[in-house]
Order: sequence, then structure tokens, then C-alpha cells
Amino acid sequence: EVQLQAYGGGLVQAGGSLRVSCVVSGFTGDSYTVGWFRQAPGKEREAVSCITQSNGRTYYADSVKGRFTISGGSAKNTVDLQMNSLKPEDTAVYYCATDLGWYAGCPVREYDVWGQGTQVTVSS
Repeated sequence: EVQLQAYGGGLVQAGGSLRVSCVVSGFTGDSYTVGWFRQAPGKEREAVSCITQSNGRTYYADSVKGRFTISGGSAKNTVDLQMNSLKPEDTAVYYCATDLGWYAGCPVREYDVWGQGTQVTVSS
């Protein structure tokens, strides 16, 4: 059974940094994609960043490009999302999810297995 456990997050002032991590278990091999998604109050869940473990292919939402960095790779079962230059609009519950495929734009609907969320709050 594939399982994901997200941890990290917290409260930080605008301009600060946080890291969230996702531990993935239950896969055989590294042909899977892990994505980070977020959902702010009253808004739909959206993709933030995704990575394919086998070849390191990545996707970033325009809103986080240049500020967030996703890292993983076949040698580790943890996918990290380093978040720098955080803004109040980054405040949300962050979720990680996984799927065997890679989908352009990292669409939420394609991801079948989800971890629990972790809160990220950025104060102004």
C-alpha cells in the first residue's frame, strides 16, 4: 500500500523560508511522480510543484517559480519543497500526493494517493 506522510510547515513572516517534506512508502522502484499542492480557505486545491523521481523532471506553478524548489530523486523516498521569499498569499494547507504518471501542469485530478496536509502560514 502506497502511503505518504507530510511534515514541516509552520508560521513565518513574509520574506522568510520554510520547508515541507513528504515521505513516500510502498512503491517498488522510482517510476512515480510526487506533487505538492495547496489549498487556501475558500479556494480550490492547486498544484504548486511536482517531480518525477526517476528522472528529476519538475513542474512549478508560475506563482512560485524562482522562490520554491522541489527535490527528490530515486535515491531517497522523501520529496522536499523548499519555500523561500514567502508571501502572505502562500498561506494554505499544503498536501503531497503521488501517481505513477506524469501529467503536464500537474493537475490535481490525476493524483490518486494523498498524504495529510500541513499548515503553512505567512504573516505580513
